[in-house]
Order: sequence, then C-alpha cells, then structure tokens
Amino acid sequence: MSANTNENILEVKDLTISFNTYAGRVQAVRGVSFDLQKGETFAIVGESGSGKSVSTRSLMGLLARTAVIEKGTAFYKGRDILKYTEEEWEKTRGREISMIFQDPMASLNPIKKIGKQISEIFTIHHGISSAEAKMKSIELMRAVGIPEAEKRFNQYPFHFSGGMRQRVVIAISLALNPEILICDEPTTALDVTIQAQVLKLITDLKNERNLTTIFITHDLGVVAHVADRVAVMYAGRIVEYGTAQEVYYNPAHPYTWSLMASMPDMDVVAGEELAVIQGTPPNMLTPPEGDAFAERNPYALKIDFKTHPPFFKITDTHYAATWLLHPDSPKVEMPTALKRRIETSRNRQRSSR
Repeated sequence: MSANTNENILEVKDLTISFNTYAGRVQAVRGVSFDLQKGETFAIVGESGSGKSVSTRSLMGLLARTAVIEKGTAFYKGRDILKYTEEEWEKTRGREISMIFQDPMASLNPIKKIGKQISEIFTIHHGISSAEAKMKSIELMRAVGIPEAEKRFNQYPFHFSGGMRQRVVIAISLALNPEILICDEPTTALDVTIQAQVLKLITDLKNERNLTTIFITHDLGVVAHVADRVAVMYAGRIVEYGTAQEVYYNPAHPYTWSLMASMPDMDVVAGEELAVIQGTPPNMLTPPEGDAFAERNPYALKIDFKTHPPFFKITDTHYAATWLLHPDSPKVEMPTALKRRIETSRNRQRSSR
C-alpha cells in the first residue's frame, strides 16, 4: 500500500514474522506492506492478536527472542532497519524512532524519581551536565502539560495519576526529537475524558514538531479523529486500507463492518443490542488457507474458505481484500444499523464545522 507520494519516510514490504513456541510456529504477521508519509499519522487497527503491535515492534528492534523475521524489508532513510545490529538499534531508538507504550507503569521505574528518568536521557545521549539536563527535562514536562513541573520533577511515578504518567512517558519518548513516533494503544488504560486529553496532546505535539506517527489501536472511533490513513489488520494481514475518512465512512471489508458495529455508541437506538463479532480469531499455528475471517463472516462465500482474496480497488487510495468486491460476487451491503450509525456520525461532523 502506498501513500501516493515521493516523500515516504518509511517503506515496509512483505513483512513476515513468526514465533517459535513449544506448540510450534505461530505465524503472527503475514506479508504486511505499507508506506509511511513524512508528517502523517498512519493508524493500524485490529483486535488483540491481529499482529499490529508485533509489526511495529519490529520497527524498533524490540521483538522477543523467540521471534523470527522470516522475510520482508523496512527501509528508513535508505537502510533496511530489519537488518540492524543491536548496536545500530541503540543509536536509532529514541533518536530516530520512538515509542509510547500502552501501560505507563510498565514503562517507568517505580523506585526512581520522574525527573531522573527524563534527565538521564539527556545526560547519556548528549553528555550534558545534570543541571542542564534538569532544565531541559522541566521544559519538556511543561511542554506535555504537567503542572508545577519543578515540584513534580522530584516525585515518583506513584505520585502521578494514570493520565499524568502517560504524559511523562510521552515526554521521555520525545526527549531526543525522533522522526517517527509509534503510539501503541497509548490511551487504552485511561478513562474516556483523559483519553481525549492525551489524544489531543499527541496530535498537538505531532503538529508542532512535524512528527510522523504510527498509531496502534483497536478503536476505529479514535482513528477517525487522529489519523490521515488507516490499515485494518486481521490474523496477521492487512485486509483494508485507505484514508481515515474512506475507511470510517465507507468501510468495505466485513471485518471492518464488524469492528465498527461493535463500537459503543451513544446513538444506538433504544432496545438495540450492541453488536458482537461472533466466533474467535483463527489459530495462527495453522492459519486457514482462504480468508482468515471466513469462519466469523456472515457474508462469506465458498471461495473464502479456499483462497485468500487479493486487494480490490475501491478508489485510488482505498482497497479491501474481500471476495465480495469481485465483479462476479453477489451484491452485499453493510448492515443497516451500521449504515445508520455512520450517517449519524457524518451528519454530526458536518454540523460541528
């Protein structure tokens, strides 16, 4: 999939990753390709286990020891970073590519003061004095919206709320001015109000610093507000991609329909039950031969159980891998309830302009 630009900062092609386990080889990522345009926010959406986090961790050299990159390339500034040595990764992490993780407490040392955790980045990587590192750290804490930064510099993570801890993690990830920021479900552990604040902060910082952002999430509702382009992943593969507006307002893959229909929504009609995705994801020790979503897809065709579909073009920027888009397939439209929700959301967006 391409961003249709000559200014791609990252080009991932045919990324295939498996894990060696006691039960056998788990095929976690299967032929994932995407381009990342400088300055954009690219979102990868899917259920837990779809392969989205594994794909992006490979771009940080943070895969588990049991992981095997079987094939594929990821070119960043002309070099395939998948072939980096650990020494090369140490020069790249934080400086070129940085990551915000889902759980801030897992990213912070609970027995080390917040200020120390930020300032040591400056002293280690820039070799500056402790006093100058403290000054830069306090400036960064202010930049991410932490009040009374001078006072809080000497506090521990347990003194901070979940939202404030995530702001600290964001500060750490931005300390060395990276080109690419990977956000791995950075708001999942936060309540709805704080989620909105953190999302706005990430978006504002992205615009101020001209960051290129990869946003990992299971929530298509979040994507509609933060992303420029979206890829939907299922069972280790991208099944649909396009601009955020195209995927959110004109989804074409039955899995994308299911994801959107299962999102909580304040416009649900009284008495209408929240949709659920029936069944379970496939066993990635032995992925199905055809479309991996076929067993859970109420619109599945016979061919879905035999042959994985290619990408079918919807627009110049919107593609989906579903046999329902084949010219000879029966015409199937998205569920009426989902169509109504999308139209309500579109009208709300128009009226807010």
